[in-house]
Amino acid sequence: MGRWLVILGLTIVCVGFLWPWLQRIGLGRLPGDIVIERGGFRFYFPLMTSLLLSLIFSFLVWFFKR
Repeated sequence: MGRWLVILGLTIVCVGFLWPWLQRIGLGRLPGDIVIERGGFRFYFPLMTSLLLSLIFSFLVWFFKR
């Protein structure tokens, strides 16, 4: 369990560092991402980006466990 938490933490850090480059290819601005802007308030929920990343990570885990 501890090993998976460390791997998950390192993955989150790596995605955080790579995020500016990932935005250039459109990740984070996909159709289905929810953005609400009103006055000085902005709410952003990357629904489709989260689903896409979940599918990719699930496939990678499945592939490497085989």
